[in-house]
Amino acid sequence: MSTDRPLSTLEAFICGGLAASTAVTVSNPAEVAKTRLQLQGELVKGGGPKVYKNVLDVFAKTWRNEGLRGIQRGLGPAYIYQILLNGSRLGFYEPLRRGFNRLVGRPSAEQIAATSLTAGAASGVIGASLGNPLFLIKARMQAYSPALPVGTQHYYKNSFHALSMIFKAERWRGLVRGMDAATLRTSMGSSVQLPSYNWTKNRLVEKGISNSNSVWTFLASSAVSGACVCLVMQPADTALTRMYNQPTQRLNNGRTVGLLYKNPIDCLWKTLKTEGPFGWYKGSTAHFLRIAPHTIITLTANDLIINLYKSFKHRNTEH
Repeated sequence: MSTDRPLSTLEAFICGGLAASTAVTVSNPAEVAKTRLQLQGELVKGGGPKVYKNVLDVFAKTWRNEGLRGIQRGLGPAYIYQILLNGSRLGFYEPLRRGFNRLVGRPSAEQIAATSLTAGAASGVIGASLGNPLFLIKARMQAYSPALPVGTQHYYKNSFHALSMIFKAERWRGLVRGMDAATLRTSMGSSVQLPSYNWTKNRLVEKGISNSNSVWTFLASSAVSGACVCLVMQPADTALTRMYNQPTQRLNNGRTVGLLYKNPIDCLWKTLKTEGPFGWYKGSTAHFLRIAPHTIITLTANDLIINLYKSFKHRNTEH
């Protein structure tokens, strides 16, 4: 049995989920900082008074006032979300890419930019849809601060309390709130994540700079991928954070609506009109500090876990 045989979708999903769970433990503090910076001065002309000066100031003040619990707010739902999102991204990407290749009459193993981007976006949409309720409560938990609040504050004891509170108030509509923004954000990020990673990895191997199983190849490819994801995804990420965290109001017909934004495009437009183009890129430094190590650890760990799993599977098959 060859260890180069592709994994099944389920095997790839599990390996991807494990890799992402490893990464989120490291990247979650930067996600907390990013969320708070994105909400600071929301729809205020000129940005208003700043609670936090920059990402390092968020870390310092959060640690001083809230301790480790504050730095790692939202870590519980973040684990589940990452398993669903990156399990889907990494698990469905290759089967979808091969399927799209066959659909256009090309060899399934061939790397084609158009089908790779489409597969990346599609796998991201699947993951975002599955993980939306977890991302919603994660964002709200990360925004919450008993000491230095920014944006609308939602207090939840834990993930189960959050889900029950939202369902009680808004039913199923509450749990899918912001899914359009999540789909936009994730499809944009996913469309470049694996294609840029695979392209960089293939170039390094083809040019003889490094071999395909080298950890340095994984790290370099992941770093390039992380930079691409951050650049492409930041405006949609800001819109998502604000869509999730905005205050809501229950109408006479029983429907609950957001008080600030109708949809992600409306959010991006209002942010641009009030705060200027830099409003879209609030928290971008924190975002890069999150996405770079997260992408590096996720994709590197994913390759390492897959190789370990294939070796383990190969040895067991031989015996």
